[in-house]
Amino acid sequence: MLISEYILKIATSQYGFLKNTTLNPRIISLFKKNIGDTIPIRYHVMFWLVYFLFNMVRWGSYFDDYWYSLHSNLVEFPIHIISVYINIYYLIPKYILRKKYWTYIASLVVMLGFIYLIRTGLIYFLVTKNIWPEASESGKFMQLNHIIVVVLGELYVIAFVTAIKLVIDWSIEKRRNEDLAQLQMSTELKYLRTQIQPHFFFNTLNNLYALTLSKSDNAPRLVIKLSDMMQYILYEVKSSKASLLEEITHINNFIDIERLRFEDRVDAEMDITGDIEDVEVPPLLLLSFAENCFKHGMKDNDRLKIRMSFNVSSKGYLEVIFINNFNPSATKDESSGIGLENAKRRLNLLFSTNFILESKVENDTYTLFLKIPV
Repeated sequence: MLISEYILKIATSQYGFLKNTTLNPRIISLFKKNIGDTIPIRYHVMFWLVYFLFNMVRWGSYFDDYWYSLHSNLVEFPIHIISVYINIYYLIPKYILRKKYWTYIASLVVMLGFIYLIRTGLIYFLVTKNIWPEASESGKFMQLNHIIVVVLGELYVIAFVTAIKLVIDWSIEKRRNEDLAQLQMSTELKYLRTQIQPHFFFNTLNNLYALTLSKSDNAPRLVIKLSDMMQYILYEVKSSKASLLEEITHINNFIDIERLRFEDRVDAEMDITGDIEDVEVPPLLLLSFAENCFKHGMKDNDRLKIRMSFNVSSKGYLEVIFINNFNPSATKDESSGIGLENAKRRLNLLFSTNFILESKVENDTYTLFLKIPV
């Protein structure tokens, strides 16, 4: 039997107001979950043992009678534990979480009334006839001041332990939410990455189709290049980061594939500065920018000029620039596509606001600037 079920059984036998209560299945599941689910049982045991010893020493010192303090605490602590767990695992889920605050207060008052009767009776029959030894004169059963003292003492224990439990639960829930947000972001990033692959292969297969129609000798070379890129995407890109050198090689393969289609109409130059050997970037991110150059620059018999630069600054940032001639009619005729929007979404997810992505068109030249931490 789970500890929480044992507590529920005791509470039902001790407090009649629980007997006829119809429990929502969700509340039952919440209550019957092992209390060690969020906090291991050993910590519950350790907490109550430490709290018991502290209380026993405190009141033993106050009365100068540790034997009496031991007996009274042995009587009171089971009541404390039951009341605390009833409040945490029953009253709060059933009433506070449902915003039934007055019902919660009424239930708590009834429970405290039963606690007063049980505690006072057990102290009287098992420990001492003087049920209120800390008073200046002998206390009497059902005396208002005695009721207030007992109830306040019980409320103190309930509030103290409940506060600890809620803080721990809040911390656990906060961590779970952070993990969930991270998982959601990771899932979306994987989804965005998978969008890149069919987008790229769709364009490449169109290129291959055009070459086969013209019976071009470049078709076999295109198949080899495409095979290399598929191997990179399917087998080598598995983590959230990839080597910048590999990504640059990947971009070069892509441009070579486009050259096979457009032949001498593509003029591409690349400039690399700084130490990029150990730099890692989000995989396949930069490919969309290379694709963008062809989207904006190629139309009919136009010649495409691309200038690419990769610079790793001393401040730990990678600065990437793509410059290509801009053909407005190419942009108008092409569908908007998903490449650049995909890249922007990935950058937002990965770097929040710690990146710069700017693009502009001047004198029929399209310039894209990207700055990300590495």
